[in-house]
Amino acid sequence: MGSLDPPSNAQGGKTLIHDDVDDNQQSTADVRSELSPAANEDVGSPPGNEGLKRRKVGVLPLEVGTRVMCRWRDSKYHPVKVIERRKVSSGGPNDYEYYVHYTEFNRRLDEWVKLDQLDLDSVEAVVDEKVEDKVTSLKMTRHQKRKIDEIHVEVCLITVSAEFFMLSMGHEELDAASLREHEEFTKVKNIATIELGRYEIETWYFSPFPPEYNDCVKLYFCEFCLNFMKHKEQLQRHMRKCDLKHPPGDEIYRSGTLSMFEIDGKKNKVYGQNLCYLAKLFLDHKTLYYDVDLFLFYVLCECDDRGCHMVGYFSKEKHSEESYNLACILTLPPYQRKGYGKFLIAFSVDATAYELSKKEGKVGTPERPLSDLGLLSYRGYWTRVLLDILKKHKGNISIKELSDMTAIKAEDILSTLQSLELIQYRKGQHVICADPKVLDRHLKAAGRGGLDVDVSKLIWTPYKEQG
Repeated sequence: MGSLDPPSNAQGGKTLIHDDVDDNQQSTADVRSELSPAANEDVGSPPGNEGLKRRKVGVLPLEVGTRVMCRWRDSKYHPVKVIERRKVSSGGPNDYEYYVHYTEFNRRLDEWVKLDQLDLDSVEAVVDEKVEDKVTSLKMTRHQKRKIDEIHVEVCLITVSAEFFMLSMGHEELDAASLREHEEFTKVKNIATIELGRYEIETWYFSPFPPEYNDCVKLYFCEFCLNFMKHKEQLQRHMRKCDLKHPPGDEIYRSGTLSMFEIDGKKNKVYGQNLCYLAKLFLDHKTLYYDVDLFLFYVLCECDDRGCHMVGYFSKEKHSEESYNLACILTLPPYQRKGYGKFLIAFSVDATAYELSKKEGKVGTPERPLSDLGLLSYRGYWTRVLLDILKKHKGNISIKELSDMTAIKAEDILSTLQSLELIQYRKGQHVICADPKVLDRHLKAAGRGGLDVDVSKLIWTPYKEQG
């Protein structure tokens, strides 16, 4: 992974996470003076230098849509597209900050940059494009994405890994018009950071908070009721009055320090809406529903003597005609790389555990479309579960039998086995090829599972049986 060691800023049990420090960067005024053809120039300077400076000044301010190379937090230059610009209040006519999209990476890395981070020699003319490449990050391998995420997090001095697991609305089923409309509406992050419990976390995407929060760059969340405020002092006053020490709803699972709470969106509407606002900051194409009455939320918590602290969650519709057992899933950035994302899948969908689906006595599948990371994560789980069964099973076995044993939908089993090239056509019919060496190779490639779900600790009644 990344070779950088993230500095620890823990003081008195509080994890401090800071934005970038610009001590080593030149001021915009310095850059302007360098770009000015008359500034800091000795008599007799080579005419070539003067011509170069004039050409640079000629491109300022950069237009929205301009492509240029930008120095990122790894100190290397990467191609970007200017998405938006804003005037520097104390600067001259060409002093702007630019909101850029790194075309090699996911939109979660978009950010405001200063002029001195841009290589003006690399400026390209604005091109009128109908729509951007839908998902440029899909061209990267998962290993490369994880490495980029780790570098991004570590250089920002965030002491927790910010690679997050997500399953949400994907790009692949959005038509060009819908994609363009979505990206135009959400092109600039409105909230830069949030404070949640003992963590301050950089956000990744736009979230449609109420209009009165339009002027905020940082929000303060109560980690128990998820109410959000503009100022630290407001949060402190709120915490003195808030009686909650865990999410509202019923605790349906506890094993060691882990607890799972089931929250009915109809009974706890404000909590459900606040959870959606929070989740949207870390999920790009998540559809935000203001009517949360139709959903159940399952919130995973780490528990200590101060209370139950939210780790992540998944949601599901109370009544899904398509047999979806999951609508959205997220592990918060501070709790990544600890197996919690896999635990959430196991709790909602997987085979050893597909626990909720098995107790409900039905097969299930996550809501479509899956994001690229969501598909990879689910495929990894389904692969481990199915291959474990195939390794131990003696004799023939059908897709229907695998579905009955695991509560995984037959279509998901078939697509997973096909992706592993374990379905072969022999003597006029499709059969599962379960060569032990091939199974071992695929199991090794799938990696280890997450935290185990202890079914004996699950105390839960399906929603349709409640009341």
